[in-house]
Formats: sequence, structure tokens, C-alpha cells
Amino acid sequence: MTDGILQGTLGRTGLPVSRLGLAASYRPGERTVERALDEGVSYFFCFGLDGQMIRVLRRLPPDRRDRIVIGTGAYNYIWWRQDIEKTLEKRLRQLRTDHIDVFHFLGVMKPRDLTPRVLDQLEKLRHDPRVGAVGISCHHRRLAGQLAGEGKLDCLMVRYNAAHRGAEADIFPHLAAHDPGVVAYTATRWSFLLRRTRGWPKASPIPTAGQCYRFVLSNPAVDVCLTAPRSERELLENLAAVRQGPLPEDELAFLRSYGDAVHRNAGWFM
Repeated sequence: MTDGILQGTLGRTGLPVSRLGLAASYRPGERTVERALDEGVSYFFCFGLDGQMIRVLRRLPPDRRDRIVIGTGAYNYIWWRQDIEKTLEKRLRQLRTDHIDVFHFLGVMKPRDLTPRVLDQLEKLRHDPRVGAVGISCHHRRLAGQLAGEGKLDCLMVRYNAAHRGAEADIFPHLAAHDPGVVAYTATRWSFLLRRTRGWPKASPIPTAGQCYRFVLSNPAVDVCLTAPRSERELLENLAAVRQGPLPEDELAFLRSYGDAVHRNAGWFM
């Protein structure tokens, strides 16, 4: 795979990654995961319940395993917080691997979610030979920007799409000092950007999934954008779109305009 937009590096980790990464949230089938590997996708986000992806990845021979990057982690929930060290052991067993490339603490909503114990465990993992890099997924943009500026993490997973562009002000300007890797998710805003939103002229077009991924990857601050296709066909469509490269300025302006309309209609669901 030689397409420029599909080749990159995950920030200061130095890990070579495809700029379009794969998640299996919608159970696209083992064949789709295998096709992603064949197409050169090399970043796989495995959240622990996606058995189809796990089965494919743990069948990989060592030489091929070493050519991909697996991101996974422990979850922070309101009612339940997974132990980071125990979850690392579990993920290693699930994937039948001797190392995790990027281990996240997932679902950080507020600063208080990063308790002293969590921070201590994350720092310990940074020195664990079984872990290549440590990060968090964070919905609190100002906190993510602060952590990026302090250099305490190797990688950040953040929401970024045409309807949610706050990372451009709150996170991305803080990356330069320490260059953490950035993985973006919800490029289609849970498919809301693919539906005609209230008040948008009926005669006017709406974005395609490919445009949404290209919008995210047009921002040089983003190293990897996750896609979660429902089928092999959707995967190939998304890859074909991304291979066209960054969006031209007129399409970027269109995505921003439509994103603003979607955001205005979001109501409580932000």
C-alpha cells in the first residue's frame, strides 16, 4: 500500500500506521477484517468484545503480527472501572500476543476519572516491555489538551468530525511540544452526518461516509481515523474514498457547513 494518505506515523511513538484504522464495532465479519489486512490497513482498535477481530488477529503469524499496530485498553464506566493491570493481562491472553502496541484507559469523561491510582498504573505501563505506548480516550477536550501539553501520554483518542470540531481549538494546538499520537473516532458522528438534518435544503446534497473520513484525515493533527464498517463492501468504499487524498477546500467548507447544521440539531445528544 503506497497511498500517501494511508501511510503515517503515530506521533512520537514512531509506530508506522495506516491513516485509516479499523474497528469491528458493527461485526463486519472475519472476512472483512482479513480484507483490511490484505488492503494494507495496519491499525486495529480492539475493544475486547469484538470476537471477529480477535479471532483474525490471534491467527496472525509472528512476522505479520509485528507489521500491525493493535490498540486496546481498559474501560472507565460510571458504575465500573476496569483495573488497568488486570485488563492488560486479559487482552494479552485474548489476542494471544506477547505485546500490546497502544494501551488506553478508555472513556475518560471528566478530570476526576484520572484518579491517582489510574495515573500511577498508566505510568507503570509506560515502562512495561509488553506495552509499546500508553494513552486515553477522552471526551473532555480541555483535559485532553492539557495532558497533551504536559507530555504525560503517548497517544490520545479523541472525537473529531465535521460536527464536532472543538479539538481544533482545545487539543490540536497543544500537540506540538510533545507530539502524542492522535486517533480520531466518530468521523460520521454515529452516522448523523450521513442523514439529512432538519432545516437542510432538500435539493442540497449531504455528505458521504468517504467525505467524512477524508475531512478528518485532511487535518494533519490526526494520525489515524477509525472506521467501523458493517461489511466488506463498506470497508472497500471507505478505503477507495480515503485514497483520493485530502478534501479540496470547497468540500471542506461544505462539510463544515453541514456539520454546523447537524450540531445545531443535536439537542442533548452532543
